Amino acid sequence: MPEGDTVWRTALHLDKALSGHVLLASDFRVPAYATLDLSGRRVVGTVSRGKHLLTRIGEGDEPVTLHTHLKMEGSWHLYREGTRWRRPAHEARAVLRTEEWTAVGFALGVVEVLPRAGEEQVVGHLGPDLLGPDWDLDEAVRRVTRDPDRSVGEAVLDQRNIAGVGNMYKSELCFLLGLDPWVPVADVPDVPALLRQAKRVLEANKLRTAQTTTGDIRRGKQLWVYRRDRQPCRRCGTPIRVAMQGPSGLGAGAEAESRQASQERATYWCPHCQPGPVR
Repeated sequence: MPEGDTVWRTALHLDKALSGHVLLASDFRVPAYATLDLSGRRVVGTVSRGKHLLTRIGEGDEPVTLHTHLKMEGSWHLYREGTRWRRPAHEARAVLRTEEWTAVGFALGVVEVLPRAGEEQVVGHLGPDLLGPDWDLDEAVRRVTRDPDRSVGEAVLDQRNIAGVGNMYKSELCFLLGLDPWVPVADVPDVPALLRQAKRVLEANKLRTAQTTTGDIRRGKQLWVYRRDRQPCRRCGTPIRVAMQGPSGLGAGAEAESRQASQERATYWCPHCQPGPVR
C-alpha cells in the first residue's frame, strides 16, 4: 500500500494538472457511478488526507468530491492527448479529461463521488496528517498513547492515530528509534520523538520518487530493514528478521483503516539494534 508521501505527491500532480480546468469528459468505471457525467464542471483542486485523495469538482450548486484510495495496487496517471496508457484499459476505474490532460485512476481501491459537504464522512476518522495543515503533535501523541498496551508497530500504522505511515515506514521508523516493533506503547521512552521522526522522514521524501530512510537513494541502499529479511543489518551485520504483526481477521466498520489496523502485516527488524523478547 502506498505511503502517505506517495499519496501527497499524487495529489500535487493532479492538482497542478487539473485545477481550474473544465472537464470535457468523465468516465467512472464502477457500477455505482457508471452513468454519472461530470463534464462541464470545473475542477477546483485535489488534496490528500493521509492515504485518501479528494478531488473537488464544481462550484456553486451541488459541488462534489471524487474520493479515491489507492489501496495496494492503485495509481493515478496523467496523459497528454493521444498518449498511450501505461497500464491496461481494463484496470481504469476513473477517467477525467480536460483540454490539456487526461487523468486516469487505475486499480483504485475506492472510487466514490459525494457531496462536498460529506467529505468528513470519509476522512473525519483520520488522525493528524503528517503532511497536512492539520498536523498536531500533541493530538497525535494523545491518540497513539490512548491504548498503552498496544504494540508500537500497530499503533503508528493505524491511520486513526496518525495519517500517512504505511508498512514500510512502520518498520523503518522503529529501526531508526531502536524500538522493537512489538514493544507496548507504554514502554516507548519518547513517543513525541517517534512522531517527530515520522514527520521528518515523510517531509524529506514527499517530492522524491525514490523513497529513502538511509539518506542514500541508490537502488538497494535506500532502506534499513524493510524487505531485507536475512540480509545483514547495515549497522551491525546481524541478519534482519521478518514476522507477521497484528491481530488476524477483519475489524469492525467499513473503513479501510479499520481493516488495515486489524490485519497481520509483515514487520522487519534487527534483533541486535532493536532488542526485545526472543521470537
